[in-house]
Amino acid sequence: MVTLKAARVLHVETGRTEEPGLVTVDGDRIASGAGDGGGVDVLDLGDVTLLPGLMDMEVNLLMGGRGEVPGLSPVQDDPPLRMLRGVANARRTLRSGFTTVRNLGLFVKTGGYLLDVALAKAIDAGWIEGPRIVPAGHAITPTGGHLDPTMFAAYAPGIMPLSLEEGIANGVDEVRKAVRHQIKYGAQLIKVCASGGVMSHTGTAGAQHYSDEELRAIVDEAHRRGLKVAAHTHGAAAVRSAVEAGIDCIEHGFLLDDETIELMAERGTFLVATTALIDGMDISKAPPELKAKAGEIFPHARTVVPRAFKAGVKIAVGTDAPAIPHGRGAQELIALVERGMTPLEVLRAATVNAAELIDAEDRGRIAEGLLADLIAVPGDPLEDISVMADVRFVMKGGKVFRHERG
Repeated sequence: MVTLKAARVLHVETGRTEEPGLVTVDGDRIASGAGDGGGVDVLDLGDVTLLPGLMDMEVNLLMGGRGEVPGLSPVQDDPPLRMLRGVANARRTLRSGFTTVRNLGLFVKTGGYLLDVALAKAIDAGWIEGPRIVPAGHAITPTGGHLDPTMFAAYAPGIMPLSLEEGIANGVDEVRKAVRHQIKYGAQLIKVCASGGVMSHTGTAGAQHYSDEELRAIVDEAHRRGLKVAAHTHGAAAVRSAVEAGIDCIEHGFLLDDETIELMAERGTFLVATTALIDGMDISKAPPELKAKAGEIFPHARTVVPRAFKAGVKIAVGTDAPAIPHGRGAQELIALVERGMTPLEVLRAATVNAAELIDAEDRGRIAEGLLADLIAVPGDPLEDISVMADVRFVMKGGKVFRHERG
């Protein structure tokens, strides 16, 4: 048993700050979040604010990092090398304060293996350092759809064809089988590409890719097995179809209109806005047609978060890393504040809201009996959200992974 001592403890669900802050940890759980200081040992963190571990609801740990060559790595990196990328990115993510992530869908050749499921198991077993992972396995997309790599990287025919087990599925029967395959091999949610993307080489970003019937089939298969569905979707019409089909969470939503936002609020559909990439994504080397697409879409995308939040849409933090580099997830928190949310609202989106999205009642707050997933930053994040980029302390499940005295 140990008591963590900090200058302040922030309870994100209420916005209440305790000074000084004492949190007692017993094993992998919080024994007391009320500041009774009952631990045998005291770990003094110094002049920092202690708060719950953050959660990133859209990452791809198997992509990005040093040495990756955009467009070539998908055909150059074999599964073992890609797993090693994941190991490095997982460690970097955890040490930046994100103790839970959703890994939203592979779209590379793996022979059907669900690499993020394996990565999650290795982390849980304590073999490597990383956040708790909610894995989606392979993203499900139609032939030529967004995240079909042959379209995403404009490969010639015959270059890196993917199987149904690797997420390429067309028609109701195939999408049902694709969902069942991901579930069979360990996916804990389903990722579907319901519209085009900004970085898709052909077609408009907002165009709906799956029919309404196919979307309903995907949701039916997932929900009957107790899994939620996240949908990469930009266009307002495509988002409406996804929401009406029962999709639980919209990723990006860069072209949302007010009518669709109201529908999301009414249905309780989450939005993972990934808004930092609008400002931070490097498209300097992108083909001219993709630069033109981004130039048209990104200005509208900057208006989505303030309109959605005002309408009551539930927002959870997601970076779309490596679109934002792994380990720099605080950029999304800063961007959400720049879009008009308060620091406290943003911290809730990265903790209690995210916990609700993944149905995790054991994290996201500092309270007795919850997982001891805790981080500390200098200063007061309610006054200056940018301090979230300077994480000094990380504990996951009662184990310290980073400690720089504040």
